[in-house]
Formats: sequence, C-alpha cells, structure tokens
Amino acid sequence: MCGIAGVYDPHHQLTTTEALLETMTQAFANRGPDDEGYHVAPGLGFGFRRLAIIDLRNGNQPMFSADRSLVCICNGEIFNYKELRAELIAKGHRFETECDVEVLIPLYQEHGADFVKRLNGQFALALYDAGRERLLLARDQAGITPLFYTRVGDALIFSSVIKGLLEHPAVARDVDLVGLDQLAAFPAVISPRTMFRNIHALPAGHMLLADRHSTQTHTYWDLDYPREDAAPPDRGEAYYLEQLEAVLQESVRLRLQADVPVGCYLSGGLDSSLLAGLIHRHRPNHSLSTFSIGFTEAAIDERRYQQLVAQHIGARHHEVVFGADEIQKRMHDMIWHAESPLKECYDTCSLALSELVHQRNYKVVLAGEGADELFAGYAGYRFDAQRDHVLLDDDPLTEALERETNLHLWGDEDLFYETRFSELSETKQALFSAEVSEALLHDDALNSRPVDPAKLDGRHILHKRAYLDFKLRLGNHLLSDHGDRVGYANSVEVRYPFLDPHVIEFVRTLPPHYKFDGRLEKALLKKLAPRYVPQPVIEREKFGFVAPGSPYLLGRHIEWLEDVLSYERIKRQGYFNPDVVERLKSIYRAEGFMLQVPYETDLLMIVLTFGLFLDLFRMPDRR
Repeated sequence: MCGIAGVYDPHHQLTTTEALLETMTQAFANRGPDDEGYHVAPGLGFGFRRLAIIDLRNGNQPMFSADRSLVCICNGEIFNYKELRAELIAKGHRFETECDVEVLIPLYQEHGADFVKRLNGQFALALYDAGRERLLLARDQAGITPLFYTRVGDALIFSSVIKGLLEHPAVARDVDLVGLDQLAAFPAVISPRTMFRNIHALPAGHMLLADRHSTQTHTYWDLDYPREDAAPPDRGEAYYLEQLEAVLQESVRLRLQADVPVGCYLSGGLDSSLLAGLIHRHRPNHSLSTFSIGFTEAAIDERRYQQLVAQHIGARHHEVVFGADEIQKRMHDMIWHAESPLKECYDTCSLALSELVHQRNYKVVLAGEGADELFAGYAGYRFDAQRDHVLLDDDPLTEALERETNLHLWGDEDLFYETRFSELSETKQALFSAEVSEALLHDDALNSRPVDPAKLDGRHILHKRAYLDFKLRLGNHLLSDHGDRVGYANSVEVRYPFLDPHVIEFVRTLPPHYKFDGRLEKALLKKLAPRYVPQPVIEREKFGFVAPGSPYLLGRHIEWLEDVLSYERIKRQGYFNPDVVERLKSIYRAEGFMLQVPYETDLLMIVLTFGLFLDLFRMPDRR
C-alpha cells in the first residue's frame, strides 16, 4: 500500500516545506489515491500517499511515538502484524488503530534497528529517531517494494519512485552509463544502480542508517543456500511435501488479510493455479475473483487453462484480451512507470491486466512470482543438468575466453548464466557510441561482480543458478518494473506468497533433486499440485510467455517508432552507434527473421525503450 518520500537534512542545507513534499508525493499519487500526510521538522520532511487496505479509516501516516520523538512512514504491508501486536501489548505498548504498520515504532523501541529482522512483509520504510538524530531506511527481504535515494551535499532525499526524487529542485537528471551497460549485459539494472546517475536503489534485504556524521548501508538478510559439504540430511519426500503445503497455506493466509476484497492473477500456469487452489481451500465458501489476460494470437493464448482452473474452484473470472497492436499504444506508459529502458515489452500486457483489476474495483491481488526462481522452473536448470562439462563452444579459444569470463563474474568457470559474456563484450562495444564505450572502459559491467561470489562458492549448481535468478532477474526485474510499477500504475497492490520468508527458508534447505529431479522442473510443487489444480494444468509443458519484440514492431511501420530509431536522432543523442543501429534495423526487418528469445537479446528493444526513456524523463543528450 502507498508511497513515501522524504528529506533528511541534518545540517539544514536545503529548504523543506510541506508544499515541496506534496509536489514530490504527487508524482506517485497512483500509488496512494486514498489519503495523504506530511510531517516537517527541523532537518526533516516526510510525505505519504495512502492506498487504504487495512483499517481503512484510521491508518493514515506518518505515525508517531507517544512523545513524538519517533516518526515513521511505510509503503507496504506487515503480514505478521497481529502476532507482533500481541507480543508488544504483552510488553505494555498501546495501540490506537488496527493498522498493520502501527507495530513498527514500538517494535523499534524494543529491538532498535534490528526490528526489521522481525518483519514478514513487503515494505519500504523510513523511521526517524529524533533522540539520536538518525534516519533509518529499510527494504523487505526479497525487494518487492522499491525505495530510491540520492545525496545532495550532506542531505539525503528518498522516494518510493524516482519521479518523486526528480521533483525536488536539487536533484539533477543524468544517465548512469553503467546502469545502461548493466541492462545490456544482465536481466536488468542491478541495485543499487539505476538508470539515473547518483540516484540509488536500496537493495533488497538492506537498511540504511544516516546521522549527522555518516551514511551506511547494511545487509540484514540475504538468501544463503547451504554448501554442498554442509547440506542438511534428506528427510524424504513425504516430509517435504507436508512442510511445503503447510508453509504455503500459512503464507496465503497471511496475504489474504485485508479490509478490501482480494483477488488473484491467473495465468494458466502451475504457480498461479496452485495459489488460486490454496486460496479456495482457505476460503471454500468465498467466490474468489481471478484476473487473466488472453491474446488474440493462438500460439500464446492460455485462456483454455485459465478458464479450466477458474471453473475448478468456482471463481468469478475476469479476463482481458490483448492484441499485439496494443503493444505500441502502451509502450510510453510502460517506460514511464518502469523508470528505465527495458529489454522486452511484455509489461504492456501486464499494464492491461492491472487496469482490469482496477476497473473491477479491486486493490489487492496475489501472484505467483518467485516460484520459478526458488523451485528451478527455468530452462537453464535443465541445461545445467544435461551439460555435464560439454564445451560451451566448438572453438577452444572461445571456450577458454568464456571460462575466464565466468570465473571472473561468478568465481566458477563452469557456471554458464544467460549468455556468452565474452561475446557480449564485443556486441556492447559495437552497439554503444565511441564516446560511451570510452567512458565505460574502466566501468564495464562485466569488469565488476554483480553478486558476491561467496554466496555461490561450494554450492550445488542448481543453487548457484537459483541465487543468480533470485538476485538478478527476480529482484531487479520481475518484482520491480514487471511487478510493483505495473500494479501500482493502476493503484493495485500485488502480493507474492512464494516470497514469504518462511517459504524461502524452507526452499533454501530443500535438497536440489526435489526442485529439479532430472526430468521435471519444480518437481515437489508438481507433487503437491494435484491436491489443488486440475491435471491438464499440471501436465502441460512449461509455457514462457514472450511478447512480440522489435522485429514485429518494425514491421508495423509506426511513425513514432521510426522517429525514435532514426539515424539522425541516434547520432544526436550520442549513446549508440547509429551505423550499427541501421544495420540492426535492416537485419530485423528481413523476411523470416526471428530472435531466439530468451537466448538472444533484443538489442533494438534496448535502443527503442532507451529513446523513450530519454524523452519521457527529459534526459540530456550525450553530445
């Protein structure tokens, strides 16, 4: 729920007014259309916009301690708030509302900054302790809820979305070239980088502590798979099946807490279908509303399976049918809400889906993100199991270069993730302008390590890939531009039962062969599914939706698209090599050309969406 923004200025270098905070929060009014609140004190300003979900009448923020020495604002939900509330009442604390975030201040009073470790939720929060003159920012373990910040002198400015920061007159607009390079190399820009220079994303599972003298970030949680030489004993399929069902049932129960109706996204795949079945089991006499998107192209349409599940649980089913021509109509909105260029355009479909939820007067839906990353649901896990030291390339020199690159990135020369990174270096150098390539000479995304190799060392190969998927794909992409931004674009909060900390802890110690058994991805989930899901959904082959890419859009001869990709414009902006872009346009337009997604990157989609990004956010040209 909601959005937050604020200014911490201990040396009083900036002027912070309620009017300024209102301007900053207006930039994300879609996140909180129901109410707003502000607090201004010497060296401090907090702004808040509310999407009312729990305690609709009394839960507005900021919230204060009794002596007003502590003030807090929070974007998100604390799902274990009832248990925490009971514990705090037993210790003498009193509550004035039924709102979940009211537990935060008394929990801080009891545990100090470590209070965030007690939270089960999806949240980004700011808490100011006047006695210590200290600001605390924190983000949930999986990174479901965003939080951005920047420094202006000794002042720290933060916001749920980057647009809120850009409304502050002291915040400059400029492209972070390393962020652009990361986008070309990995599934997304990697926290704490963003596409805006000097604007940082607080990483998942991190807190930031700032006082008059320093600003420090700390990791309070990270996914930590066991080393193979210290793996727990295998307790048998029956035990793990029972435990999996229990943790998922509890996670769903917690995420159904709301004083407004709660629906469910239903894609027709295993994960969302299982969630719908779990919800129905929890509320057998309640008709669940399910929301789906169908497609006019039969090859990617899943309505048959969506309707089958909806009928199986007696749901009130809502669907929107999306045609490929809709993509270009929504691409500007897609980039505006993502606040970043993207490598695919399927967020246009997701925008249509959250719009449907909003039109049906729902504020909350449950979704299945996280299951693929935790239960080995992608094709890469099968590739790892079948590879068995097969050469990456027939050419020994190319093979040697690839192994060297993998060793540098991951600390493991045999770990192949996403693409051939040694070849990607040449591709990026050709795609970027000479000026950008020169600027990135010492800051190339492949020169640094995107994750801590210690988290991969000694782990099972499946867990190595799972950690990279969790950190690079899930947190920085699927939960951000594809999740939070798309949902809140239409004032919809999306909740993710598979990302409950107790579910993650269970999966963390689950032996790898219960995730991929050499034949089935998500093996244990598929053993549980018959209790909740129709058999045809379980038996269907995994379906990875891929929206039509830039080759399709080029063939539509769209006027604004041709302008964004024009030679003159690319040359004037100075970020990409216009000659290479022209060659790519010729290749992509060739009759019968197809990109092998996800194994090939849609380079022109990066160029296209970056051009939209420059326009929408009024970013400067490179030259």
